Amino acid sequence: MNLAAIFGCSGPVLTGAERDFFRAAQPWGFILFARNIESAEQLRKLTADLRESVGWNAPIFIDQEGGRVARLRPPLVRDWTPPLEMARAAGPNAARAFWLRYRLIAAELLSFGIDGNCAPMADVARADTHPFLRNRCYGEELQDVIANARACAEGHLDGGVLPVLKHMPGHGRARVDSHLDLPRVDIDAETLSNVDFAAFKALSDLPLGMTAHLVFEALDDRPATLSPKMMRLIRQDIGFDGLIMTDDISMGALSGTVARRSEKAIAAGCDVVLHCNGELDEMESIANVCGDLTEQAEVRAERALAQRLSPRDIDISALEAEFSSLLNG
Repeated sequence: MNLAAIFGCSGPVLTGAERDFFRAAQPWGFILFARNIESAEQLRKLTADLRESVGWNAPIFIDQEGGRVARLRPPLVRDWTPPLEMARAAGPNAARAFWLRYRLIAAELLSFGIDGNCAPMADVARADTHPFLRNRCYGEELQDVIANARACAEGHLDGGVLPVLKHMPGHGRARVDSHLDLPRVDIDAETLSNVDFAAFKALSDLPLGMTAHLVFEALDDRPATLSPKMMRLIRQDIGFDGLIMTDDISMGALSGTVARRSEKAIAAGCDVVLHCNGELDEMESIANVCGDLTEQAEVRAERALAQRLSPRDIDISALEAEFSSLLNG
C-alpha cells in the first residue's frame, strides 16, 4: 500500500534522509519545483532516484502550465505566453492551439522522467479574478474554458503525461491569492452550479483532480479542501470519480499545522495530500496522520496510472510550425 500523499524534496539532489524517509513512508507520488532543477542530466537522475527510493514507477508531477507558472524554463524547455493571452491570440483555433502546446510540453516533461502535470485549469476567468490566477485561465466564457481544458488534457494524455484538473470545484471568483490568504466567494449556489462547477462537470471523466482552497459561502463555511460537503458536491453533483489530491496543503489559505490540515482533508474526502515545500519535518508529520490510500482511492489511483501510456511518435517540427501559424496567421 502507498501513503495517501504526494511529496516534494528539498533540492536538486535527493538527500540520504529524504531517501530513507521515502523508502519507509512510501508516498504515492512526488512533485518537483524550480529548486529541484539545475540541468537535464541532473533532473533525469533525480526522477530516477525518487522512483528508486520507493521501489516502483511512482508518478512524478510538476506545475508546468507555461507562462508565469513554469518550473522548467529555457534553455531546458520552450517558453510560453500565459494561457489566457494565447487563447485570445488563437481565437477560433484556440482548442487546437491548446492541444499543440500541451502535446509539446508533455514531450518535454517525459524526456526528464516527469509523467504528471498540474493542468488543465478549468477555472473561469472574470474581470475581478485575482492576478495570481487570471492570466493562467483558459478563457472567460464557460464553453471556451471547457473546450480548451479538454484539448489540454488530451494533449497530455497523447504525450504519455497524466493531466491534473484544477482547481476543483472552481477558483475563478477568488479575489485574493490563496497562497497567502483564504478567498471567500459570496455568489449564490445556482450561479456557481451553472458556471463555475459546470466547467468541471464537463471534464469529470479526467483521471486526476486538485482541490481549491477557498470558501463558497452559499454552501459551507469551510475551505473546499477541508469540507465534506464540498467534496460530496465534487463527487456527486459534478460527478468526478478520479483521484483527488489537495492543492498544496502548506499554503497560507489554510490554518493549523500541516498535519491537522492533512487529517481534515482526508476526512473530508480527498484521496491524497499534496505537500510541496520539501521540508522533511512537515512531511514526517503528515505521514504520521494521513494513512494509506483507502480502498476506493487505490482503485482510482490504479485507474489513473492505467492512462499513463507510451506516446506515439510525433513530428515535433511540424507541431511547432502549426502552433506558430495558428498564433501568427
